[in-house]
Amino acid sequence: MFRMLTLYYRPSCPFARRVLAVADRLQLQVELKDVDDTDLYAELESKMGVVSVPYLVDTAAGVEMADSDAIVSYLQTNYGQKSTVSVRPRISISDNVCVACEG
Repeated sequence: MFRMLTLYYRPSCPFARRVLAVADRLQLQVELKDVDDTDLYAELESKMGVVSVPYLVDTAAGVEMADSDAIVSYLQTNYGQKSTVSVRPRISISDNVCVACEG
């Protein structure tokens, strides 16, 4: 089944970068909408009433959600491979600090 994922984000947002890292690790195709663009900001505001990123839309499943923890959990549960090994990838979210993002 084909699923369309759209992520509203800001490139400078560490929470959005965390979601992007998970989507990349899961090799998901995600349409990115940078809310620094005025039109996309207004589009997200009309959906939420306020603007908070990251915000994920899974059109095929009829799911829309904010909060990076919830989005990461959703992506791992619905798109991740089942494994008994616990892996905690690391991404850099600021200068030289490397933070575990999953788990």
